[in-house]
Amino acid sequence: MSAPTPNDTVDRWLAELDAALRRGDAKAAAAMFGDDCYWRDLVAFTWNIRTMEGRDAIADMLGATLARVQPSGWARLGEASEANGVTEAWLRFETALARGKGQLRLIGGRAWTLLTTMVELKGHEEPHGDTRPKGTEHGIVRGRKNWAERRAEASAAMGTSVQPYVVIVGGGQGGIALGARLKRLGVPAVILEKNPRPGDSWRNRYKSLCLHDPVWYDHLPYLPFPDHWPVFSPKDKIGDWLEMYTKVMELEYWGSTECTHAAYDEARGEWTVELVREGRPMTLRPKQLVLATGMSAVPNVPTFPGSETFLGEQMHSSRFGSGEKYAGKKAVVIGSNNSAHDICADLWEHGADVTMIQRSSTHVARSDSLMDLALGALYSEQAVRAGVDTDTADLIFASLPYKALPALQVPVYDEMKRRDADFYARLEKAGFMLDFGDDGSGLFMKYLRRGSGYYIDVGASELVANGDVKLKSGVQVERIGPSSVTFSDGSELPADLIVYATGYGSMNGWAARLISQEVADRVGKCWGLGSGTRKDPGPWEGELRNMWKPTHQPGLWFHGGNLHQSRHYSQFLSLQLKARMEGIPTPVYGMQPVHHLS
Repeated sequence: MSAPTPNDTVDRWLAELDAALRRGDAKAAAAMFGDDCYWRDLVAFTWNIRTMEGRDAIADMLGATLARVQPSGWARLGEASEANGVTEAWLRFETALARGKGQLRLIGGRAWTLLTTMVELKGHEEPHGDTRPKGTEHGIVRGRKNWAERRAEASAAMGTSVQPYVVIVGGGQGGIALGARLKRLGVPAVILEKNPRPGDSWRNRYKSLCLHDPVWYDHLPYLPFPDHWPVFSPKDKIGDWLEMYTKVMELEYWGSTECTHAAYDEARGEWTVELVREGRPMTLRPKQLVLATGMSAVPNVPTFPGSETFLGEQMHSSRFGSGEKYAGKKAVVIGSNNSAHDICADLWEHGADVTMIQRSSTHVARSDSLMDLALGALYSEQAVRAGVDTDTADLIFASLPYKALPALQVPVYDEMKRRDADFYARLEKAGFMLDFGDDGSGLFMKYLRRGSGYYIDVGASELVANGDVKLKSGVQVERIGPSSVTFSDGSELPADLIVYATGYGSMNGWAARLISQEVADRVGKCWGLGSGTRKDPGPWEGELRNMWKPTHQPGLWFHGGNLHQSRHYSQFLSLQLKARMEGIPTPVYGMQPVHHLS
């Protein structure tokens, strides 16, 4: 008798799972998982973003949700595969309310990882293909209004005779991606942005900025970049794309609009959002409020003794434009992560005398090595040729639980160390303090854990290694004088310009500013996994705190991250918001406790 094929193995497992779930046997279903196992659910079972780690946690989740979820129709999609003892397959399933897609990995006939995601709500599917709107009704109708007139009327009514169901504060890529998802689902939403035009948050950054992530990682929902788009997008080019996208997707995007205050009315179940739009005060009353202010939230601007006496220019990196006017000037850049390196390079290119102040160690990954070793299998032209489109890549990445990621990342960065050993040796010889994360897991885990502490090298490291950009490492700033910076080792540097490339605070800092400190404390810290590594205090939480899921403040949501996360997780946030608008019950399983206020 021949050995079972990967298809046979998966089909048998799914049939057994389906039978256990149909009879409501949570323990039997959990017993189908291995000793080391994970079930990651994106909204489909939990109305949450939640990873269950271990059989007991899986059984608890199923015991709490099976009666209402009523999962059924588990079936393999396409061909299963087997490599290195792991059998993998895509799958589909249904619940009482939704259709879903998932990904399964089996080891020895038992599940190692299972991903379940909500794709669409039954009866509330996105229009596309055969269900797209006609755009007009053929025939002769007196007084008919054309598309432009109907669009103008709808825009004029929003916020006056019609209230948005969702207000999104922040009109960068996060707010725009979510706005597009909500538009397709028929959820009335307004995006508030203090800058005049979509894309200005990119245009206003320093002149030399380009995205460090490759194009395949950065597509927006529904409209991918054209296939001639550069691998690394210049900031003004991405700004223009966002502006075009906002117009083409017909989003209610209010530029030159500043949200000044928001308060939640518990009795009415709605927000009062105060704003100033093009100089005119307005009030909106949405049911849901989304802070889409991005990972780069409230700037961290340190206060050093004597800074008020400084006679030159000093600014946070978010306000740095270009090094053009600093030729021949002495510039001190405090920080050693992405923005610090980019700004140092820009100043050096324009003839400034630049010193980088490195106060703690930094992980550096060369762009070419990162593309090849860390991203190439999922986000590259090679991946596209292999049939891995962006949506598939997103789901593959999402299927790897955060608890398991570090062990999978360590070999990638071990190979990077080996491949780029000469590069790292020259940096260390220059005095640069390097690290690969607390556990050697590299850049992406640092990003998830703390959102900082790394640089994707596109050239600035060479300036540091050869001394073109001077380096002062392992010191702290003691004080600032009228024309100098003094350090903890007693040394002093003359300065005409000080740039604080010192990062940003937690996104809930915006909740404190716009709503109240009480609400910010109620929801707690945003981002981080509770890994117990530097700047990511425990306990372990298993998912990013507060991101794209319900918070402890009713009607308040956080949406942010890079372009990949804005694209991928906007799908699941939009489905949660759509369900609430339609009055669909959304009992949340596994709401995370608050351990850290900021």
